[in-house]
Amino acid sequence: MKALVTGANGFTGSHLVKALLDRGHTVTAFVRKSSQIDRIANLPIEFAYGDICDRTTLETAMQGIDWVFHTAAYVELGLVDAAKMERTNVDGTAAVLAAATAAKVAKVVYCSTIGVYGDTQGETIDETFKRRQTDFSSAYDRTKFRAQQLVNQAVAQGLPVVSIMPSGIFGADDPHFGPVMAQFCKGGLKVWAGGDRITGIVHVDDLALLMILAAEKAPAGAHYIASTADMTTREMFDFLSQQTGIPAPREIPEPIVRSIGNLLDPIGRIFNWQPPISRERVHYLYDRCVRVDGSKARRELGWQPRSIEATLRDSLPAKI
Repeated sequence: MKALVTGANGFTGSHLVKALLDRGHTVTAFVRKSSQIDRIANLPIEFAYGDICDRTTLETAMQGIDWVFHTAAYVELGLVDAAKMERTNVDGTAAVLAAATAAKVAKVVYCSTIGVYGDTQGETIDETFKRRQTDFSSAYDRTKFRAQQLVNQAVAQGLPVVSIMPSGIFGADDPHFGPVMAQFCKGGLKVWAGGDRITGIVHVDDLALLMILAAEKAPAGAHYIASTADMTTREMFDFLSQQTGIPAPREIPEPIVRSIGNLLDPIGRIFNWQPPISRERVHYLYDRCVRVDGSKARRELGWQPRSIEATLRDSLPAKI
């Protein structure tokens, strides 16, 4: 099959490109001219350059394409450029859907997020869950929810789209938790916050496989949660400590973390700086809890992700 991957230079997109190539598919990477493409620079793929909101360029790139994988997104919590996030996550998705419709592609696979379900307050939910949270916890939460609404509308209008809802995506080159894990493995992470925070975990390569299985097998309009299992941050560091022999970081008391977030948030806004702790990050640490059941993808698509322990081991820096 001929596949086009938006955001192909990113963490998830680059692993998806490699997985598609491993299975003998032809890949076109849709990226900006200014994008860093180190992750995919030496792969046997074609490049299509353009802005994710440029429907005409997208439609041209999709000519002769069978599958479109839409992974491009602005992913960040804390102090963000909300307008830029809206443009990338919402307007960009609208452009991809319109172009795919015009190009008559056989299947679109959209990389969504479990965040679209909102705060479940610790209840474990599946794909049938209807969001109860009426507000939004972040700009990312809001924009991905709006993008998912556009996807659902496109399905209702006849576009064959399958939505994949990943939990926390892990891997050795993870740009989000990866630097934290690297610091821990060097013995430099002495303290941490939010030990009771529950994180759903999926290996990036297992996510890539699920997206391909969705293109191959899933019916139009289907939703699949991509999560191996979940674990608290405290349990995660205890496991990593067992694997490495490095002591788990001590936990900063919650009142102190909240005070730091309240202090750094306005400073970050004044100086256009992303502080390590902000009010929004504190909210995700202590107040918001999304728990999911990823068994539908196993039942319907034959997805077999590695265990949560294997995922964490595979995410350790190579030198460990």
